[in-house]
Amino acid sequence: MREVKATVLENTRIAEEIYSLTFSTDEKIEVRPGQFCMIGLAGMPLRRPIAICKAEGERITVCYRLKGAGTRFLAENYKKGEKLNVLLPLGNGFFVKKEEKRIAIVGGGVGIFPLISAIRAYEKDKFIASYMGFRNKDALCMQYEMERSDILKIASDDGSLGYHGTAVDAFIEDFDNAKPDVVLSCGPVPMLRALKKKMEGKGVPLYVSLEERMGCGIGACLVCVCNKTNGEHARVCKDGPVFNADEIDF
Repeated sequence: MREVKATVLENTRIAEEIYSLTFSTDEKIEVRPGQFCMIGLAGMPLRRPIAICKAEGERITVCYRLKGAGTRFLAENYKKGEKLNVLLPLGNGFFVKKEEKRIAIVGGGVGIFPLISAIRAYEKDKFIASYMGFRNKDALCMQYEMERSDILKIASDDGSLGYHGTAVDAFIEDFDNAKPDVVLSCGPVPMLRALKKKMEGKGVPLYVSLEERMGCGIGACLVCVCNKTNGEHARVCKDGPVFNADEIDF
């Protein structure tokens, strides 16, 4: 983890209430797929946790949804040339074993963004089948990044784009075609819960990246604690955000 002074290169709207922010740092930052950063905003006591979508040397791209005062302030006030204070990289990301040759990726909503980092990390060495879900066609973004996958199926809740239904259902219907050795997923808890249930008995490990509110991002404040199946608790920011789904009590 490092605290860096970053310069905004671009902060633009890419879909309905979705923005892409690219900033540069003074040094190359090594980032694992699935890690995140905490962005400090002027006049606000708490940093905002945002998943890292792309890390290209000194250039880091994150994508975020307009949700509260912080993200709206970020979208409206941080234009090209503005300075940011950023903690990164944070958390434990995805790790795919050497023997796991085929990866299925299942994402929904803003959960697609950390998964794009996984697609970019593994596209050269692995077979990737991606299933990405959106509310509707107006929410679609970053399709060109998803197209790095060997198989790509896009789903929409209202049927206005691609498969009519959820990314989970699109994946399960295509499971025999994907033939995954491992599944990586990120999205709303109901989506992850449904995926975990439908994966039961398939004998394929499932790793999920959890989306939780965070205060510090380094495990001190305990705002992001989640329940584990063994009765213990875990800090999403420090122990995760990526977990084996069998360990988490959704």
